[in-house]
Amino acid sequence: MQRPATGRSYSVPLIAVASVSHEMQRRGGELIEERLTESIIGAFYEVYNTLGFGLQEHFYASALERELVARNHQVSREVVVDVWYKGALLGRQRLDMVVDRKVVVETKSTFELHSSAARQCFSYLRASRIEVGLLLHFGPEPNVKRLVSRKSGSRRYTGIRDGRETALQGCKSEKSDQI
Repeated sequence: MQRPATGRSYSVPLIAVASVSHEMQRRGGELIEERLTESIIGAFYEVYNTLGFGLQEHFYASALERELVARNHQVSREVVVDVWYKGALLGRQRLDMVVDRKVVVETKSTFELHSSAARQCFSYLRASRIEVGLLLHFGPEPNVKRLVSRKSGSRRYTGIRDGRETALQGCKSEKSDQI
């Protein structure tokens, strides 16, 4: 197995899948789609540990798709979703990936993760009516953001969990964003 460019091997972060304190991320005591997101995050780290940093996004997305299929997941790529307003079609969005029809996956491979990436993923969740999204950053250090967009009655709740600071095994933890 080829090591990433940093020379480190990263393991699945427990914090990104098990330590969110905000009730909005949970249903019945468990994180929404906990097992599925745990598997996707594991596949992300397997791809990152094998390929490292520095490739174009489509290579990571293809490798992630292969890894998820090997883990017996149904993967849809470049999923087109219509956006409607009062019965009128406003336009279409193209989602990078949907896993098991339950989780939107957005991949990025930039040096720094731009703040608009999370907003883009939230937009995909709203348009697709899927509650959970993962933003997977194949940057110099791997990073996972878990996003939730839930509707309860007439109210919509959104939340994001950034696991980068506390999730990397062997890396110093500077902060933990709790939502």
